[in-house]
Amino acid sequence: MTLRVTDGEQRGWAVLRVSGEMDLVTSPVLRQRVHDAVADGRHSLVLDLSGVLFCDSSGVGVLIATRRLLRSCQGRLRLILPAQGAVDGSHVNRVLGALGVRRLFDVYPDVDAAVDDEPDSLSA
Repeated sequence: MTLRVTDGEQRGWAVLRVSGEMDLVTSPVLRQRVHDAVADGRHSLVLDLSGVLFCDSSGVGVLIATRRLLRSCQGRLRLILPAQGAVDGSHVNRVLGALGVRRLFDVYPDVDAAVDDEPDSLSA
């Protein structure tokens, strides 16, 4: 399976919707799209990961690098990791939790909540 990234904007936030598999082969696609957005001056970024079916350490590495990049330019990063579906929620949510890095991210159930001016993120 491949990785698909589509972009848009909502309430001043750049929104990248990601679907497919984030692995060693496909993760560079997301990394490049994030870098392109930041180079275009878009420093408030939502990554909608609700369509990601698989994520390995390469994908997690891209998420951590994205966090680091946005922090370096005083930007903001929010992830969409819906709690619906499997018992523990999305695959990416389970992977981040298992690796102990879930707490590094501001996580929301959907894009509308993430782009709200005063959103309440989901607790870790």
